[in-house]
Amino acid sequence: MPWRIGIDIGGTFTDVALVEEGTGRIGIAKVLTTPHDFGEAVIDGIGRGLAENAIDPADVALLSHATTVVTNALLEKKGAKAGFIATRGFRDLLELRRSSRPDLYDLFQDAPNVLVARRYRYEITERIDAQGEVVTPLAEDELPALIEAIRSAGLQTVAVSFLFSFLNDTHERRVGEALRAALPDVGVFLSCEVLPEIREFERASTTAVCAYVGPLLASYLDRLSKATTALGLPPLHVMGSSGGVFDIAEGLRMPAMAVESGPAAGVIAAALAGRQLDRPNLISFDMGGTTAKASVIVNGEIAVTAEYEVGGAANARRWMHGTGHPIRVPVIDLAEVSAGGGSIAWVDPGGALKVGPHSAGAAPGPAAYGRGGVHPTVTDANVVLGYLDRHALLGGGLPIDAAAAERAVLTDVGAHYGLSAADAAERIVRIVNSNMAQALRIVSVERGHDPREFSLIAFGGAGPVHAVALAEELGIPEVIVPPAPGAFSALGLVATDLKRDYARTLYADLGSVPPERVADIFETMEAAGAAMLEAAGVPAERRALVRSADVRYRRQAYELNIPMSGGPITREALDALAAAFHGRHEQTYGHANRAEGVQLVTLRLTALGRRADLRLARSGDAALAKVRKRSVWFASSGFIDVEVHWRDGLIFGQQLTGPAIIEALDSTVVVPPRWRVLVDGMGYLRITPG
Repeated sequence: MPWRIGIDIGGTFTDVALVEEGTGRIGIAKVLTTPHDFGEAVIDGIGRGLAENAIDPADVALLSHATTVVTNALLEKKGAKAGFIATRGFRDLLELRRSSRPDLYDLFQDAPNVLVARRYRYEITERIDAQGEVVTPLAEDELPALIEAIRSAGLQTVAVSFLFSFLNDTHERRVGEALRAALPDVGVFLSCEVLPEIREFERASTTAVCAYVGPLLASYLDRLSKATTALGLPPLHVMGSSGGVFDIAEGLRMPAMAVESGPAAGVIAAALAGRQLDRPNLISFDMGGTTAKASVIVNGEIAVTAEYEVGGAANARRWMHGTGHPIRVPVIDLAEVSAGGGSIAWVDPGGALKVGPHSAGAAPGPAAYGRGGVHPTVTDANVVLGYLDRHALLGGGLPIDAAAAERAVLTDVGAHYGLSAADAAERIVRIVNSNMAQALRIVSVERGHDPREFSLIAFGGAGPVHAVALAEELGIPEVIVPPAPGAFSALGLVATDLKRDYARTLYADLGSVPPERVADIFETMEAAGAAMLEAAGVPAERRALVRSADVRYRRQAYELNIPMSGGPITREALDALAAAFHGRHEQTYGHANRAEGVQLVTLRLTALGRRADLRLARSGDAALAKVRKRSVWFASSGFIDVEVHWRDGLIFGQQLTGPAIIEALDSTVVVPPRWRVLVDGMGYLRITPG
């Protein structure tokens, strides 16, 4: 049977998931992340997973990877030495931004640093108007001086974004052609290739992000691809932020697609679990070493947005505008908070206890890991309270220093407030739970959904530890812990399709635009999508081209994305698009004006290479059952002796009553009093009040 392998790099651990296609059998390997060279942990984890599951590399059919390289480069400001070329008079386009601010009342807040230093921002004489007509021809005689300036500056990449190039890209492509011919070692990113869409600032920002992170991503993927090829594995694929994988060549054409690839994989796996369990309405909750992420799945559909910002301050709330650099690429709609197992607890100058945004990460890690960490983290608090084993994690592979954890909690938190280690740890856990509950409310309540109508699917190394407490706070009636929760995002990497999104602005009145004009643009995008799928070796029967359009009322400044049928583009098809928009507008905002004209703004196409669906399951073996006891703290009782079960020893249909702890190689599940657990027929844990 062929195998699929997914690798997800986290802030503390790198997870490798191996799934056998025919049976759904799952193998897991977890290794500590190596921040000095992420690829080192990836190769170590793959080698360990192949050996432990006796897999021949020749039997691997898919190798997918979620990378944090793009996000880290933006957060740490360690990208390429990039340049930016604009229409004359618009050198400072990247500075203009929008008026959105994360804090309305803070008059002294700073915007994120511009990715391209002003001395490397250049202008060239040219102008195209809002109808796509040439007003000022491109000044070809200025190109030699521009090329020499870029060469003298030693730039690695250049972003080119001219006004209205999404309507007429002749000037932009001519400049790109000249730069690529004269400077073959300099990466050139054209906005008409990266994002041929309306909105000048967002288009320029997305192109600049690609130029800034492109060389770093290329170097990383090149090294990793060579290492995996040397192991005899198939070509490497990379997870995209919209919930699909793409090959390396596609990723290097559009590096911004790799933002948030790890969290996206987790949501994909959650949606797959929802289909298997007949749970179409889910809130996914992913808590790892540095962050906690939440997303909502409604009627089996994953929420995707193009309104996303990345690279803001470490404590910025990424779902708020004005916190980072906008990228106009489809991204799974996530709320993210700096709350992970490695998040550090500290007391601010006003005496308030905070948790995060700083993290101990993988090096030195929590104090309990015995690797030099001295500050208390959420993991240390969980060790003190007995939620995590006080001797070892990872099935004995990671020794735990409980005394060091208690010492860190007492020194930095307990001594400040005059609390015992247990009371200080309880406060840390209570605060981090409150922070994470906020993320769950954002994706549910603030999106118009009642969390009481959803199930919470919890994963990540730390997610199942905190999940039931969060469900209690929000009134969620069921918590689902999937097989291999600590590597669940890695499982999403092998369960997703090959995917690439295309877009082209067509600013026109939907009621009068000629259908053939719409059809011509879709045909161009469909040809590009078909070529990508052909190059990736996707069989014809597994290819799909999915159309949609961004539509709005006249005088609106925002759009709704509406699916379109795949048949011929006729007047009837466009009328059906308008009718669907009215219905979606009413559903979203509570009203619709069917007498108002509808504007077409952007046409979109998603090219899919569909993979056979996986059935994720993990059976238990009663021979592996282990039951022991340890002292665990709960709010209703304080410390009490609680049964600790080994998850691989739980069999289908088995039930447990809380309080209880369920441990596995990759994660720990905390079941408080007044909750019960059922092991269903696929190995999922279903936790409900009772």
